[in-house]
Amino acid sequence: MTDVRVRFPPSPTGYLHIGGARTALYNWLFAKKHNGKLILRIEDTDADRSTQESIDGIIEGLNWLGITWDEGPYFQTEFADEHVACAQKLLDEGKAYKCFCSKEELEEKRELAQAEKKDYQYNGPCRNLSTEEVAEKEAGGLPYVIRFKTPKMDGVVDFDDKVLGNVARTYDDIEDFVIVRSNGKPLYLLCNVVDDIRDRISHVIRGQDHLGNTARQILIYRALGAEVPEFAHMPLTLDLKKAKISKRSHGEIVAVQFYKANGFLPWALCNFLVLLGWSTSDDQEIFSREELIDCFTLERINHSNSIFNYRKDDPKFFTDPKAISINEHYLRTVPIEEIYLLVKSDLQEQGLWSDDYDGDKKEWFLHTIDLIRSRFHTIKDFAVLGRAYFDDDYEFEEKAVRKNILKHEGLKEWFPVLADRFAALPEYNKDTAEEAIRGYATELEIKPGVLINGARTILTGRLAGPGMFDVLEVLGQERVARRLRDVAKLYDV
Repeated sequence: MTDVRVRFPPSPTGYLHIGGARTALYNWLFAKKHNGKLILRIEDTDADRSTQESIDGIIEGLNWLGITWDEGPYFQTEFADEHVACAQKLLDEGKAYKCFCSKEELEEKRELAQAEKKDYQYNGPCRNLSTEEVAEKEAGGLPYVIRFKTPKMDGVVDFDDKVLGNVARTYDDIEDFVIVRSNGKPLYLLCNVVDDIRDRISHVIRGQDHLGNTARQILIYRALGAEVPEFAHMPLTLDLKKAKISKRSHGEIVAVQFYKANGFLPWALCNFLVLLGWSTSDDQEIFSREELIDCFTLERINHSNSIFNYRKDDPKFFTDPKAISINEHYLRTVPIEEIYLLVKSDLQEQGLWSDDYDGDKKEWFLHTIDLIRSRFHTIKDFAVLGRAYFDDDYEFEEKAVRKNILKHEGLKEWFPVLADRFAALPEYNKDTAEEAIRGYATELEIKPGVLINGARTILTGRLAGPGMFDVLEVLGQERVARRLRDVAKLYDV
């Protein structure tokens, strides 16, 4: 394979959304697979909509995901003179021409074609104007666009797409398309090709929504005497109603920043995104970075569109359930040091952080988050579902109180006694705590589960969680005893 050079060229007109992130990810994987280069190019020619905030958001999102680039970021506006020069080159060589047709004329022809139920195509009335005619119109101050002169010939413009196979379009189906607006600014079709030529792009990996541009861009490559890159058009990502996912239509739920803010692990989101349109022969779903780079190929990209099953109204699965499931897997299995800083940052935001967790209690802190992560979905759960481990002000699940506390009136008397027994233990750990709780249950002639489950609720506010004797040890002798003595408050709710 030739030296691989790919690019991710986002428009800075909003945040980095999951569709764009997936495109960047596929390009990054392909570059890494083939020891190639990824170029980040910001296509900022839409001056009315491009913002510095969007640029910063795109770069921040890529950095958070761990998608690194080898060159750039370049900004398309920096090469405006080059784009104009290439347009002029095409004019000078007779491969493009000035079109003076007004918008009103073109709209009238379009409406006429629609009335006759025909597809409208520009029929080139300005294509063969003489030099004198062009000069006369310019002298008269008539505005013009520059159109590419599509060859009038039989046959097709075709290419072998790495995903779709052979794709062909007849020359007759390609009108003389505009490459420079009447205000003198070149269009995406031209700018994109000129930039790819300058950046020596070998493979263009992009969404199928760009497929309609490809034949026209191939003609521009050829007209400029440049080698045409390989193309790979990925399937689109749709919602449950089969509408294309977009930041304008779907809001924050499709923003990479949304997943960062809601406690996703960066690689978990990458792992999810790669499955939106790509798979292995054995349907493996969990990949390390190294595994994914090793097995990624363009040929394994699916032909059909993928579905992003977001559920904004579901408090548990606020996004695609598979995304949650993958995040759960990483949250529960990666080395604890990998999530330590993320948990720390979130606890700091929630006012639950103690500097001791980075000092004398760091070992306790690491052990605690390792213990409690087994039932969590996102980083946010440490401060919400796990709040009782870091603060005395925590909420109680109504179902847990009803089932584990209110059904057993005796706990109002039993727990203060159990608290005294825990406080009196000369050596407090999970083994001695278990012995104390089971021994007391035997004395009371009740099932140990009554005390164990009730203790879980009063100590953590939850119905379920890690092994209860591990919880007793982690919470510590003093906190356990104090909270058990305060059980009466739950009967007054």
